[in-house]
Amino acid sequence: MTTDTDKTVEDRTAEGTAVAESRSWLARLDTLHARLAHHFHRSEMRTRARRYLAGLLGPVERKNGWQLAEHLGERGPQGVQRLLTAAGWDAEAVRDDLRAYVVEHLGDEEGVLVVDETGFFKKGTKSAGVARQYSGTAGRRENQQIGVFAAYATAQGYAFIDRALYLPEVWAQDQERRAEAHIPPEVGFATKGALACAMLARAFAAGVPVRWVVGDTVYGGEELRHWLDTQERNYVLAVPCTHAIWTQGRQEEVQTLVAPLPAQAWGRLSAGDGSQGPRWYDWACLALPYEAAPGRAHWLLVRRCLSDPTDVAYYRVYGPADTSIAEMVRVAGTRWTVEEGFEQAKGEVGLDQYEVRRYDAWYRHITLALLAHAYLVITRATAAADGGKKGALLTSSSH
Repeated sequence: MTTDTDKTVEDRTAEGTAVAESRSWLARLDTLHARLAHHFHRSEMRTRARRYLAGLLGPVERKNGWQLAEHLGERGPQGVQRLLTAAGWDAEAVRDDLRAYVVEHLGDEEGVLVVDETGFFKKGTKSAGVARQYSGTAGRRENQQIGVFAAYATAQGYAFIDRALYLPEVWAQDQERRAEAHIPPEVGFATKGALACAMLARAFAAGVPVRWVVGDTVYGGEELRHWLDTQERNYVLAVPCTHAIWTQGRQEEVQTLVAPLPAQAWGRLSAGDGSQGPRWYDWACLALPYEAAPGRAHWLLVRRCLSDPTDVAYYRVYGPADTSIAEMVRVAGTRWTVEEGFEQAKGEVGLDQYEVRRYDAWYRHITLALLAHAYLVITRATAAADGGKKGALLTSSSH
């Protein structure tokens, strides 16, 4: 048995550092909770919200009602479920605090807003918005809910600032299912592009510092692009190979337009670092003859895979006329941050591990999970800025 007298100075120093870091972690969580506590109408729910966040951040294998309740020392999931359903609190106000918290710590005039979606696989037909539908999460049609998200990315890190549950048309007109899932009467069908516009509008109205908006092909359609044009916002939005461009008085698909480009039209650039180093591709850029405000321009940006030249991606770009190809490529590569964010949020704070069917409960869990994820991102970024301290890495002893 090791006694205090047997421990080296290094051992005692390490233990003291671990205790200090744990206390610092808890203090920062308390500070975060304090800034949103007033949105919970009763003290009991304010306390439960703090414990729910700690549970999402803790070592619980599955962040569902039963396992979170067990982690919190409760007999059953009723209290956890009540926080997500019947308790009086404003998830939209907490969402606004989430956005402010992220911008406060990660804000940068060169910030990029990324819009994307992810699927939440479900059994049955009762969960709000569930249907057999396609998402990139599975790469095929599955019985699932689809959430549309806005993430904010800067050199300091990236975190989510908004969310919306996509409601398929089949749900919009089914009054019985809507009532059972507690979908408000004012919530009707909205395209994913419209949901993205609404989230971006909230971010712009809140003064989030943004230089570019990025999205994949789901969000590269006319609805979002034209809205961003009216807002005079810079964007790099992916479009399908069949996307039509007006050129010389007729429409031509981008894949046809790009096919005859000579070898010298392509240049090799990295779209940022991935898990295995720089993401190298060949890129080409074509100016588009579309009207633009003074000092601004439209382009078609093209990405070609090095190992498979038939793997080509296309982007519509709108921004300052002096924007370099390297800048366009850097911004296009920012979209991958949202995929990493989804992976982290699902794997570390249980973004997809809820067991609720109600529309309002989905928003409540997702909002708290995004808040927990943002806390992780900001804590780790702060630790890295302070010299890569280990205190940003959560351990079971922290809880």
